Amino acid sequence: MEDISRRSFLTGAVAVAGIAATAGLAGCAPQQTSEATAGSSAQAAPAGSGKTTIGQTPAWLGDAPQIEESDIVNTMETELLIVGAGNAGMAAAVLATDLGIDFVVAEKAGAVGATRNWYGAVNIPECAEAGKEVDTVKLNNVLRQAFGGKNDMRVVKVWLDESADTHAWVKQIMSDYGYEVSFDSDQGLGHGGVGIDMYVPPIQVNYNAREDCPEEYAKLKRNELFEDYINKQGHEVTYGFDLVKLTTDDAGAVTGAIFDTKEGYVHVKARNTLMTTGGYAANAEMLDSLNPILSKCLTASDWTPGNTGMGIKAALWAGAMKDPQSAAFVFDRGAVEPGTKAGWTQQSLENGEPMLPATGQFNPGSQPFLKMNLHGERFFNESANYDWAPHAAASQPGGVYLEVWDAGFAEDIERFHSLGCASLTRVMVNTVGMGTDGYLQEWIDKGIVVKADTLEELADGLKLEGAHKEAFLATIERYNELYDAQEDVDFGKEPYLLSQIRTAPFYGVTLGGTLLDTSDGLRINADMQVLDTNAEVIPGLYAAGNCGGSVFADGYYNLTHGMACGRALTFARHAVNHIAGTKA
Repeated sequence: MEDISRRSFLTGAVAVAGIAATAGLAGCAPQQTSEATAGSSAQAAPAGSGKTTIGQTPAWLGDAPQIEESDIVNTMETELLIVGAGNAGMAAAVLATDLGIDFVVAEKAGAVGATRNWYGAVNIPECAEAGKEVDTVKLNNVLRQAFGGKNDMRVVKVWLDESADTHAWVKQIMSDYGYEVSFDSDQGLGHGGVGIDMYVPPIQVNYNAREDCPEEYAKLKRNELFEDYINKQGHEVTYGFDLVKLTTDDAGAVTGAIFDTKEGYVHVKARNTLMTTGGYAANAEMLDSLNPILSKCLTASDWTPGNTGMGIKAALWAGAMKDPQSAAFVFDRGAVEPGTKAGWTQQSLENGEPMLPATGQFNPGSQPFLKMNLHGERFFNESANYDWAPHAAASQPGGVYLEVWDAGFAEDIERFHSLGCASLTRVMVNTVGMGTDGYLQEWIDKGIVVKADTLEELADGLKLEGAHKEAFLATIERYNELYDAQEDVDFGKEPYLLSQIRTAPFYGVTLGGTLLDTSDGLRINADMQVLDTNAEVIPGLYAAGNCGGSVFADGYYNLTHGMACGRALTFARHAVNHIAGTKA
């Protein structure tokens, strides 16, 4: 049996320690760690609990578990091992089915991963039909600027060049199941949108069931339809396979993986392994170590519980390089009850299972209404990308902020004309016709949105007292002056995004960030091959989706609506085509 122990990590440890140093990593003494299971999080390391030690393994990584050959209860062999049955994994499985590749899809949960319904594809026929075109050279450079040059433009170019073909492929499969494509051509109403003029490429698509869609398929999501597709051709997802480690040969090539199952350890030998395991949003220790700003500004979770970073860790044990800069999908929609602070709750820390105060998303949080800190002070331009407000709030009292509006809510959001998924508020309130209170009532009933007849009562409901209440009222008065002048001389918000707060009833909410997942993953080349710490290809190892890297850094340029899922589908398809030796 080939060597299945951890390859020497000493070379890569210096690189990882560099990551740790820049991220403020604490507690880096090497230690054996138990792996988090689906739905659980590793305990967050207390700030200042240790120091970065150059050349040693970070605490969140630990050492690869040693599995004796005698512990293996079953061995399987395949051409392609796909680890993870999410958006990228299921796309890979469908193409492998089409190409006649022998494959195994190993998934630790009991069902396929949650489908990201919208995805971004560049210069597709629907875009041309709408009279639009994406400037791919401009977009690649916009993304380079957004990510501070820390991404790989060659890898991004694969999405730019191949996502249209990927879309055509997905579209045909979805059409066969009775679905029609819906293209979002909205680039705004000629406004800059977020404080400065930023490029909004028309790329996002979604699918709706046609009238002739069979009832058995009408309520299924894309990943579920993809599973049905491979099932009909004699394949299936292998559930209950929890990744333990990758296996390698003496030359360092990846030769498969070992999984923990209810029967015991199973070794799947494979000529090629594609990691599609997602990010590490459900691993508090990795979050605190690699992206420490998050615990200072997050108030809600919306991640997949199984995204514990295990795929990234297993690849690092096999000698892989990780993106040097953290990145996360943080949305400004973490609504919580007044008085709540950002970060892991004290009770959850005491229980050893770090959790945030809330779950889900309050979509109006992405509207550019007046926002203030807990001292009643306006502290930034609310015309912003999704993660800008939470990031700015990380250094404000409590890591949270207040958003306020008045009875003109419906009119204001129509004028704001937010794009992407932020448009949902406008669509539901005005297009669907729910109206302001019809849309907000659930949140009011929960005690999260405060509704009041006077601004003084609103301040009380938001738990502001004394000087902070006075500042709150003064800030609103100042904001009304800026609205009247149609010029934000304080922070430079576009005039059409200013709103007055004068007409009762008044509303307010306490917000922080909602975390969907992380996107700093394994460094890959333009063929989705994972690179080692010397930027050389690790034979037999590929990555796609959020465990694959080289695209994002710091955050997410959310004006490329659907890009994250679009690149996951495109990269998975490219990887399988590369493995099969076919043209992507």
